[in-house]
Amino acid sequence: MHHSVATVPLAVTAGMLYARAAAASTRPGPGRLFAFTPVLALLLVLPFSVPLYGARGLAAFFLVWLGEFKLLLLAFGRGPLDPALRPLPFVFTASLPVKLRQSRSQAADAAVTTAGTVALPLLSSGIKVAVMASVFSLLFRSKDTLHPYAAFALYGVVMYCVLDSLLPCLAVAGRALGMEMEPQFDRPYLSASLGDFWGRRWNLVASAALRAAVHDPVRARLGAPAGVLAAFLVSGLMHEVVLYYLTFRAPTGRVTAFFALHGACVCAERWCARRCVGRARPPRVVATPLVMGFVVGTAFWLFFPAIFGDGMDDLYLAENAALASLFLDAGAWLLRLVGLGQ
Repeated sequence: MHHSVATVPLAVTAGMLYARAAAASTRPGPGRLFAFTPVLALLLVLPFSVPLYGARGLAAFFLVWLGEFKLLLLAFGRGPLDPALRPLPFVFTASLPVKLRQSRSQAADAAVTTAGTVALPLLSSGIKVAVMASVFSLLFRSKDTLHPYAAFALYGVVMYCVLDSLLPCLAVAGRALGMEMEPQFDRPYLSASLGDFWGRRWNLVASAALRAAVHDPVRARLGAPAGVLAAFLVSGLMHEVVLYYLTFRAPTGRVTAFFALHGACVCAERWCARRCVGRARPPRVVATPLVMGFVVGTAFWLFFPAIFGDGMDDLYLAENAALASLFLDAGAWLLRLVGLGQ
């Protein structure tokens, strides 16, 4: 693991700097895409060098999904990357699930509230780390006696806490380096519709990449419903790819079915909204529980079994127990080193 901690970031940095130089010296189109081929291949293989399940899954999400999409968009002059960016912002944006603010007015507004936007994410992340520690403690003690859906619910809490603590911390790190980032989550538990959940609140960097790479081109040719269905289908397929890196098991198609179902439901939701113009819509206090109930219920059915089923959850728990033991031993060694421990 200690080798990949150094080699993967160095390889990614070198690859992205090469991509920036190639983009600066070529015009958008097939020629630039061909120039990106070594980096695109590199991003596909790098996650395999990460031995830990969780870290390998995150590396696959960062590099194989978002990194590849961002470079493919850049190859045709689209997306969040621009060879005119300075090297550090370019590498940071290309290799991590963050997006630079585009508007100067937005950056100016953010600068006014820098203290709050730094302190609050760090405090929120600290709370989520404490929640994850409590959940893991419960799972270590009682996992065998829990109903599978109760265990899935706890795993879902951990997944959300990991993403919603790690991604804001990356934004804080970028802000400390002089870059203003757009938010990655916007309180998805307050969603009033499926479109609101997926399009404006959940994992906004991935949504932006899918919108630019899939939804907008398909919509321009085949219409809005086709664009929505295509974006959800590609999202499902990319989740299957990330899960392969995570588990090293052949895809089952359940995750793709999960996203295809949600894409169809978003289209149906929009159709109903157009037919009900002028009529009263359900209040948020009613709509939000219905939306979250549908998301959670379908995740229990299709999404979580693909990630945590067939004994994979036992492997994740064993890995986290080993990491916790390692950190506790390291902490005890440091205390002894400074004369505070026995």
